[in-house]
Amino acid sequence: MKQLSLYSKTELKNGLRIISEEIPSARSVAIGIWVDVGSRDENKDENGISHFIEHMFFKGTKKRNAKEIASYLESIGGSINAFTSHEQTCYHATILDKHVPQAVEILSDIVLHSTLSRVNIEREKSVVIEEIVEVEETPAELVHELFSDCYWRGQPLGWPIMGTSKIVRSLDRNKLISFIEKHYSSGKVVIAAAGNVAHNSFVNLVKRKFEFPVGDENYSKEAGSPNKFSMKLFKRKANQTHLCIGIPGIKFDHPERNAMLAMHTYLGGGMSSILFQKIREEKGIAYTVYTFPDFYRDNGLFGVYLAADKKRLHQAIEIILREFKKIKRDRLPMSKFEKVKAQMKGHLILNMESTGSRMNRLGRYELLTGKFVSLDDALRAIDRLKPGDITKMAREMFHHNNMTITSLGMASENDLKNVDWSLIK
Repeated sequence: MKQLSLYSKTELKNGLRIISEEIPSARSVAIGIWVDVGSRDENKDENGISHFIEHMFFKGTKKRNAKEIASYLESIGGSINAFTSHEQTCYHATILDKHVPQAVEILSDIVLHSTLSRVNIEREKSVVIEEIVEVEETPAELVHELFSDCYWRGQPLGWPIMGTSKIVRSLDRNKLISFIEKHYSSGKVVIAAAGNVAHNSFVNLVKRKFEFPVGDENYSKEAGSPNKFSMKLFKRKANQTHLCIGIPGIKFDHPERNAMLAMHTYLGGGMSSILFQKIREEKGIAYTVYTFPDFYRDNGLFGVYLAADKKRLHQAIEIILREFKKIKRDRLPMSKFEKVKAQMKGHLILNMESTGSRMNRLGRYELLTGKFVSLDDALRAIDRLKPGDITKMAREMFHHNNMTITSLGMASENDLKNVDWSLIK
């Protein structure tokens, strides 16, 4: 049976936006406090501060200590958590519909009334540094951070979300408060809810509990795409070499975003994708291979990741380049294209079964486009895709002179000397 929903939006006089998607058939509600700030909004000497503040908001308020914050919703079967990205920070909770007031109360408490005590700040530094070390000791994750830095070539979008251990150690209470005062203002906040929640009642709850300082959106400098070929190989003793290949993509609200998603689905969006089948199933070169499109407010990229023995890395790369060349040259047969569209639609519909996924979609679309796209509209947009849309996108994107290659492992330039990078000229 089709799941009916009702979208509503209220913007208060101070610029705070409250959005909801009411789903009467659901028994749960997901709520998110979205702040339009992330690592790309930081200065170099404070890189990681957005993520650190996210941690600190769970360490104590004027009313609750860390344990009481953690148990407040868990004791009634709910959950509370948060995440930080390059562009947004989100504090979110999922609860039964009857517990919406409790979720709004605890979220407002941690976001607006955290004490940021010096004792907790020093203690949490150790936790975040351990988190950073964990990434540094996980090559499959670290290569993405190295790649991001290489791809964006010094721009804030390439900086690590968690920052560095050195910078985290330098953070203090005054820096945290200054950053919060600058970025946690009404014009930069969206409060989103999805599930069995009535919009007017939700708005009244938010009005009573949330009072952000008045302020408008302020964005960091626009990110520029690389326009030169770059290859950096980071040495680390390991049996595998982890590799990322990146090419300039498109921004989040680009009209051809679905064409890129279709290209991603075909090339590396799952076990049935062409790169997975050819590199893993047919050649046995790598255990993991996938593509990843990243969309940001003003720019984006299209990447490929895999890990393989250094002796076979050049084989995998040439398979990737040949598939790039094919998709530039030839339209997908209609039979394959229809399977791509079916996969995209199925993935979208399954995601929308979750109130948490719906809330995330609401918040991100509002911050990045100021619009709501219903499930039916999204499905119709996928149906409008044509094979030529992918070909056009590939021809615009896939060029040798704007590629960024980053590896982590024992591979050297000598191991890649036979790769013909100009295959996709």
